[in-house]
Amino acid sequence: MPLVDPVELVPAAELGPVHFIAIGGSGMNGIATMLVQLGVRVSGSDRSDSAYLRALETAGARVHVGHAADQLGDARTVVASSAIREDNPELAEARGRGLRVLHRSAALGSLMLGHRGVAVAGTHGKTTTTAMLARVLTGCGLDPSFVIGGAPTGTKTGGHLGGGEVMVVEADESDGSFLQYPAEVAVVTNVDPDHLSNWGNAENYADGFLRFATAERVRLLVVSADDPGAVTLTRRVRAAVAGRAEPLQIVTFGEHPDADVRISDAGFAGTGSSFVLTAGDTGGPVALAVPGHYNVLNAAACYAVATWLGAPEAAVREQLDGYAGTNRRFQLVGTVDGIRVFDDYAHHPTEVRNTLLAARTGVGEGRVVVCFQPHLYTRTRDFSTELAAALELADEAVVMDVCGDREDPIPGIDGALVADAVGGRTHVTYEPDWDAAAPTVARIARPGDLVITVGCGDVTLVAPQIVTALTLTRGAV
Repeated sequence: MPLVDPVELVPAAELGPVHFIAIGGSGMNGIATMLVQLGVRVSGSDRSDSAYLRALETAGARVHVGHAADQLGDARTVVASSAIREDNPELAEARGRGLRVLHRSAALGSLMLGHRGVAVAGTHGKTTTTAMLARVLTGCGLDPSFVIGGAPTGTKTGGHLGGGEVMVVEADESDGSFLQYPAEVAVVTNVDPDHLSNWGNAENYADGFLRFATAERVRLLVVSADDPGAVTLTRRVRAAVAGRAEPLQIVTFGEHPDADVRISDAGFAGTGSSFVLTAGDTGGPVALAVPGHYNVLNAAACYAVATWLGAPEAAVREQLDGYAGTNRRFQLVGTVDGIRVFDDYAHHPTEVRNTLLAARTGVGEGRVVVCFQPHLYTRTRDFSTELAAALELADEAVVMDVCGDREDPIPGIDGALVADAVGGRTHVTYEPDWDAAAPTVARIARPGDLVITVGCGDVTLVAPQIVTALTLTRGAV
């Protein structure tokens, strides 16, 4: 898949009626929602029905299940993501009619015009950090607009039109689209090579982050002091902006003693954490209701941005205490007979490892049972060994076949490649039959276990099926 080239942004008011192809996707529904709230006529389609589609319909969008050329109606602008193929009937119709066709990042960039943009990037943690920051800024009274690649817990959309001057967006690096955004604040949680089928190699991937962090409009870079890739990025940024007429302020965060926003005294119990944030002479304790060391780091990044934007320091820490999470990020789906079933979006080896480390903290005396679905044939080919090593943090691993999404199959690349490489004390089951995954996990699970479905494909649909299977055999608690 080629990288997305930045284009000149069109103000949202000039887009006319907008049609979204795959409007229910995690990267699309928030943009569509914000346009609806702006009063723009919005329509869209997706291959399957979802809560996102119904929420957009309730908000005033015209939505369709399935793709067809006549569903464009009187649209003047059509928005598509990198996952949409050229032979999609709606995209082909739009090009045939000479309509304006925008990548989703250009539509999002249009919404950012006139705002103080905050773009949150990084290989891991983008969605959570964006949602956490939106929650904190809202609670502190800044009333931000935001577009998140996942709905905050308890909501059905990742988009909101606020009345304040700040707009927070999740900046996706996978296809280079994060270079499109007119951001005043750039956040980099980490830099860990991924999406190499798009970028070509790790060096190109790192260069993309350098361009993101040193874009002309950026005034503040908030970047990890702990992640090796981010530390290298910071060094390169300092060299690149030396002598620049408009200064770029850099604020680092992490446990490193030289971090500008420093984490200390971190403790983890159950599915929460506590720690202290210190920035110069200010700071204090924070208690998060979500698990994992990675969320402590995400909170530190949010603290750095929110206080720079003028939110009161103590209020920022108070709002972090109240962050309730995001859909598909260690999300509790159900509990049956003492077996808790969670769902998580992790798909890169580092993310899978971090998620299972959090699960180990929260499991207590039980076992960690993971149902993992590899995502993309190229990622499975490139990282099968690393994915298998991450799964060794579980007691039981059920490995499904690859979710290919936009990719065509690659001979010899399947879920067995990962399952066969799992070692250590982990008992692994390869289950290539999608429909058999939930019953298999339900048979393995026992009271006290923490079960978690992991992956960014349709494995998320397996989690409620596990709850159903457990309920049928054990009864709900």
